[in-house]
Order: sequence, then structure tokens, then C-alpha cells
Amino acid sequence: MELFELIQTLSSAHGPSGDEADIRDILSKLVSPLADEMTWDTMGNLIVHRKGPGSKVMFAAHMDSIGFIVTHIEKEGFLRMGKLGGISPKEAVYTPIRFKNGVRGVVVPEEKADFGKLKLDECYIDIGARDEEQAKKLVQVGDTAVYDSPCFLQDSRVISPYLDNRISCAVLLAVLERIQTSANDLYFVFTSQEEVGLRGAKTAAWAVDPDWAIAVDVTDVDDTPGSERSGTVQLGQGAAVKVMDSSIICHPEVVAKLEGLAQVQGISVQRDIMRGGGTDTGAIHTTRLGVKTGGISVPCRYIHTPVEMADLGDAEACIKLVEAFAQTALNV
Repeated sequence: MELFELIQTLSSAHGPSGDEADIRDILSKLVSPLADEMTWDTMGNLIVHRKGPGSKVMFAAHMDSIGFIVTHIEKEGFLRMGKLGGISPKEAVYTPIRFKNGVRGVVVPEEKADFGKLKLDECYIDIGARDEEQAKKLVQVGDTAVYDSPCFLQDSRVISPYLDNRISCAVLLAVLERIQTSANDLYFVFTSQEEVGLRGAKTAAWAVDPDWAIAVDVTDVDDTPGSERSGTVQLGQGAAVKVMDSSIICHPEVVAKLEGLAQVQGISVQRDIMRGGGTDTGAIHTTRLGVKTGGISVPCRYIHTPVEMADLGDAEACIKLVEAFAQTALNV
């Protein structure tokens, strides 16, 4: 499957934090022919093992997304909602959404709401129901919904909801397809509930107990008008080698190894420092007695909006860098 087609397939899947069954099923079908062993744990992580004789290396890409959860159904048929992960009400309003069962609607602000200070409890979901009775035939309290925006390609730029982090899941799938053998004992983990506190990665890392780990995720950029310089990378300039974010200071040996491999193999890379935010690295690196942990990220604009943007060339650079690290003999 071509990379863009794979991103389309994964981005359209239902899988907000805590409700990842659909995206996990899709990933399981895609990865099954490529795995020596494949397991699921209690947290819903999908753990793919490619056996090798050397150090135990874990690659993690979270498969969950931000989303909405129904908290109340009003007598007029409108739905009130809570958020799963980092959702800005101002970015969500007037955006189409889709429930797991296929019911569609739109997020709308109350007329009295001050848009400049908009809160999620001043918004509602309109699914076109005539009243509470009809609404309850379509959805229930506790049902989850995700953005229903299109995924499309403009030159090398892909615009889609949930590139965070389905594009990184696509990166790991591509690596699994390309690697035949490795000197290392490889674990590719598609983690759950990252968007609500790195929860899946914590239990997965405890179970795998890796010697080395790389979290593959998206990272914020510093290349748009009025940038507040919350990131240090740009679209189209290659894979982002994480140095630090608010959840981790990456192990210097991992950073050096990644940058050295990129130089030798001619892979375009850039250094990634984020003032805020975090990735599964934050949960992995403190597991047990500690893990040598780093990050490889796909630069992404407009993260956590319905129209995230990334460059396929950057994703391909990430694939090459993950593949190079996976195939390099690493000491325990």
C-alpha cells in the first residue's frame, strides 16, 4: 500500500483515546503478515514482535486520537460533550464529526457564547435529531466521536485530521514491510491513550522492558506566520530528531546515534525541541530502572485541529531513520 493511501486508511478509522478497537483492528490486519508474534494487552496496546538476537529495542507510535464523548442528551435532541485529549473549542466549532456507529453531526457554539473565550461547555453537537427520543435512538451517553474532515494530498503535503498520530503508525508499518532481518530484538508497539496521559506506553514499556526505545510521533513546527516558536522544525526539511520536550530530555547516546546514522546514510534530519507537549517518550524513559529513549518525529502544522498538515518527504525520512536504527547493532 502506498504511503498516502495508508495514511488515508488509518486517519479515517475511529480510535479516540480509550476507544481504540477499530483502529487496532485495522492495524492488526495490516501488520499480521509482518509479525513473528502479535499480542494485545489490558490497556489495548498492540505489540508486534520481530525476533532478533541482540538488544531489545522498542518503537512506539500511539494509535489513539483526540475526540469527543457524549455527556448529556437534551430534550431538544442536542448533545453536550466532554473532550478526550487536547481539544480547543475554537478550533472544533462548525466542524463535522462522526460517531463510531456512523452517525454524523457538527459542533456548534451557543449563540450567547463569547467566541474569544469559548469553552467546550458552551458548545453542543447537532446531529439533526428532532428531540431527545430520536437522539437516543442514534447515540447514547458515553459514545465517542471524531472529526470527519477529508484527507487529501496537495503536491507532497497531506492535509487530514489525525495525522497525530496515524502518520507515525504508517511510518512503523512501512518499516516493518522493509526490514527482513535485524541484529536487534524488535518490538513495534501501537500504543493506546497517549492523548490523555501517555497511559498505554507506560504499561507496554513495563511489559517489553526494552534496552532502547524510540517514540515516533508528530512535532510542532516553527514555519508559519506569527509563529510563537514553540517548536524548532519546518515542513519539508526532514525527520525531526527529538532533543527534548516537556516530558523528556532524550538520552544523549540516542540523539547522537540517530544523527550519526542520518549523516552516514544521507537522511535529512533536523533537531526537535518543543517548549510544551510530550510524547510516549515521557512514559517509556522512566520505566523500571530507566530506558535509553529518544524520539523521531514527523513535522506537522495545526496539530489537534481538523486540518493537520505534514509532508510525505518528511515521513519517508522518518521511515528511513527508524529502519536504520532498527538494523544497527546496539549494545545493552
